[in-house]
Amino acid sequence: MPTSRYPQDRFDDLPDTDRVGAHRAENPRMRGWVVLLWAALATVVLIAIGIFGTLIASGRIDLAPTPTASASVAPEVTPVKDTSYEVSILNATPEEGLATQLKDTVVNAGWPADSVIASSAGSQDFPTTTVFYTDPADEAAAKGLAEAIGGAETEQSDAYPPPSPDVKQLTIVIGLDRTAAGQSATPAP
Repeated sequence: MPTSRYPQDRFDDLPDTDRVGAHRAENPRMRGWVVLLWAALATVVLIAIGIFGTLIASGRIDLAPTPTASASVAPEVTPVKDTSYEVSILNATPEEGLATQLKDTVVNAGWPADSVIASSAGSQDFPTTTVFYTDPADEAAAKGLAEAIGGAETEQSDAYPPPSPDVKQLTIVIGLDRTAAGQSATPAP
C-alpha cells in the first residue's frame, strides 16, 4: 500500500478483499430517472391545481350548481269583504280630514262604526295608499278592503300589529295619492 501522510493505525492492516463500501448498497440503475419522472408529475399536478384554483378564486369557474328558474305562478288571491276585521286608518298626508272621510267610506261599505278608528300618522309624506296586514291568511280580507275604499295597494308587514293577538286588524295608511294635489297629478287611466 502506498504510504500516506497520516500515521499508521489498525485499519491500515486489513487484508485485501473485493469488498468496497460494504456498509452502503449500490445505486440501482434508473433510480435517477424515477425520481425525475415523479418530480415532473408532481410539478404538472401542482401547476394544474394552481390554475384551477386561480380560475375559481377569480370567479371564472363556478362550482355551485345554478338553480333553474321555475315557472310557478303565485296563486291569485281573490278579494273577500270581511267586516269582522277591525280597521285602523292613518292619515300620512298633510291634508286634514282624509282619515275621517275614509272612515265614512269604510263604514258605508259595511264595517261597524265602532271597529273603525281614524287618526293621523307620524309622517306626512307616504306616497301610495296601502292596506297593511300582518298574517298571510289576511291577504284576501286586505284586498277586499282595498276594493271597498276605491282601490289601494296591499302589503304584508309587521309595522302595524293588532293591539292583541286575538284581534284581527287591517291598517289603511292614506298616501299622497289621495290628496287633492296627488289626484290632480295622477293621469286618468
